[in-house]
Amino acid sequence: MSSKKKVAIIGSGNWGSAIAKIIGANVTKFPHFDNEVKMYVYEELIDGKKLSEIINSQHENVKYLPGHTLPNTVIAVTDAVETAKDADILVFVVPHAFVPRICNSLKGKIKSTAVGISLIKGFGETPNGGIELISDVIKNILSIDCAVLMGANLAGEVAEEKFCETTVGCRNKANGIVFKELFQTDNFRVTVVPDTYSVEICGALKNIVAMAAGFSDGLGYGDNTKSAVIRIGLKEMIRFIKTFYPDGTQDTTFFESCGVADLITTCYGGRNRRVSEAFVKSGKTLDELEKELLNGQKLQGFQTACEVMTMLKTNGHVDRYPLFEAVYLIGRKDIPPKDMMEYLRREPEDL
Repeated sequence: MSSKKKVAIIGSGNWGSAIAKIIGANVTKFPHFDNEVKMYVYEELIDGKKLSEIINSQHENVKYLPGHTLPNTVIAVTDAVETAKDADILVFVVPHAFVPRICNSLKGKIKSTAVGISLIKGFGETPNGGIELISDVIKNILSIDCAVLMGANLAGEVAEEKFCETTVGCRNKANGIVFKELFQTDNFRVTVVPDTYSVEICGALKNIVAMAAGFSDGLGYGDNTKSAVIRIGLKEMIRFIKTFYPDGTQDTTFFESCGVADLITTCYGGRNRRVSEAFVKSGKTLDELEKELLNGQKLQGFQTACEVMTMLKTNGHVDRYPLFEAVYLIGRKDIPPKDMMEYLRREPEDL
């Protein structure tokens, strides 16, 4: 990676805007970063005004991160290619379903020496019923190396500069140092590990577990039950990673922010838990609640559960993941939420 590195952020939602606050400030602290950070914004009209123009004039994403000032270094751009074409570091933070389309639009139009880092929690799908890691989708379409950043990072708390930790999964040590400089602050502590697969997969699977925690809350169960949901869910996460992505897996990664910390945070404070609780109490569909409660954000957990279940069915492993199966069936309304406990009682003893 060369000197005066240009950074581009692909995405500008709640999490994208929160991380833009950090990146926009940090590029001014090191001489090897360019001080202009382009941020791709999907154009929307807010009270008759273009969101990109509001961001560039008021330095605030009034829809997705209201009340927080973005650094003057962050420039909203409404074209993904224009945002990314000169960048040395591409920070991807869009809903995971949009990644293939955006990356295909960038193919052949970015620097061959660029590197990427994904902050996206979810999976891509393959034609044969498997899953594809988002970092691999980015890497394969754009022919660039792609690291990942995952952790117990509720966007609002990060934006408010409350202390938290995150994990960067990066096999290239030199790039790992650069990513740590780009993201770390006094209140956003970065740990870099080489176990990229585990970091990324934990970030996706924990949303399924958070839905189970939300179902438990909606049913009026207590903290003991939620603790059981979290424990069983963590075991299924570890089991999934060790079964399908064993290369380079380190048990210590599950104790980083991307693992148990992110799981706990999401099961108590995340959008997947909140919508799942409302699903039980309201009787509405997940699609209806996503539109009502999430202000344009996406509910990742159920889509991830569908992708995971397709893979488990294809490989004959469904019976080893009763919590994942229960979330999938409840989300489809194939079984009532109260039946989840019967599935949790089937927990396999081994990893």
